[in-house]
Amino acid sequence: MHFPSVSVHYLAMFFILVIQVLRDFPSVNMPFEWLVQLVPPLKTRAFSISSSLSAHPKQVHLTVSVVTWTTPFKRKRSGLCSTWLSKLDPELCIFVPVWFIKGSLPPPPPSLPLILVGPGTGCAPFRGFVEERAIQSATQEIAPVVFFFGCRNEENDYLYRDFWLSHAQDGGVLSETKGGGFYVAFSRDQPQKVYVQHKIREHSERVWKLLSEGAAIYVAGSSTKMPSDALSTFEEVISKESGAPREAAVRWLRALEKAGKYHVEAWS
Repeated sequence: MHFPSVSVHYLAMFFILVIQVLRDFPSVNMPFEWLVQLVPPLKTRAFSISSSLSAHPKQVHLTVSVVTWTTPFKRKRSGLCSTWLSKLDPELCIFVPVWFIKGSLPPPPPSLPLILVGPGTGCAPFRGFVEERAIQSATQEIAPVVFFFGCRNEENDYLYRDFWLSHAQDGGVLSETKGGGFYVAFSRDQPQKVYVQHKIREHSERVWKLLSEGAAIYVAGSSTKMPSDALSTFEEVISKESGAPREAAVRWLRALEKAGKYHVEAWS
């Protein structure tokens, strides 16, 4: 049985886009040979693995947001790869070519306290972290994990809600009884927007306690403002809780990064 590949789908999408542009600008007279030469190679798409190898030894889980936008000519557009993936029928045997490369977030040892910041699909790698810690906790002592998650609406895009909540109670990996915590910022559920940095400030004492105990910071998500906002918030928290000037907090975080304990994985 034949199934459409990503490249075939991409080629069709490209020609549709070009035809629409030519219709918008009828004065353009482009030979078909030129059009074919203009087709660029399909770019690879990289996604963070959102599952633990220990928990799912024969599976790889991905957390993918379907990209959509509106052009200046008011046409709706959808992301090529994310849309294609979302329309795959899981009941059919479809071959999806993938490759594996080393990511920018090293797997932490179970003895390392963690402060995780992952709004939206930035939660993807941390789902794997929590799964791994949960398995490790069955045979050894694990360090506390605090996770700051953010999304727009509780009802619409609260990714892995049951998963996080199950690990945040009854002595789970994210439970406060284990020294951890799970804190969510819903940015659009109230008149004033609330983001992960607001939750970090709200729990500044717990953050500083973990940092004082040698915790590592992991940040994942959109590369727009979130990573820089998170860094600035950590500087503020360290300065406030330690009583040191802001410049000292900046140096403290730089030393943390040099020591391999401040990691960022961001994408546009």
